[in-house]
Amino acid sequence: QVQLVESGGGLVQPGGSLRLSCVASGFDFGLFYMSWFRQAPGKERELVAMISASGTNKNYADAVKGRFDISRDVGKNTLYLQMDNLKPEDTAVYYCRAHTETGAWGQGTQVTVSS
Repeated sequence: QVQLVESGGGLVQPGGSLRLSCVASGFDFGLFYMSWFRQAPGKERELVAMISASGTNKNYADAVKGRFDISRDVGKNTLYLQMDNLKPEDTAVYYCRAHTETGAWGQGTQVTVSS
């Protein structure tokens, strides 16, 4: 029973920052890749960032490269997404993804970037 619980979303003005958190349980957090996805209304869910089990390898979608940072704290079983210089195009529900044998999704947290 893998469980992922996201938090940290909210309403922010363009240029602002948010940090999303994903608390993981039910599996060995330190053994699996983790990812952040997002889904805007009427659009497909898209990969935002991913991080290796060790935390040493990180990849980002071109749209967020240089603005977002993915990280993980194994001791806290928590995945983070630091989002800086947010743009209206970043508005979406953000989901945490665990790359376990069966895969798992969090419930999502809404990020709205608007003036």
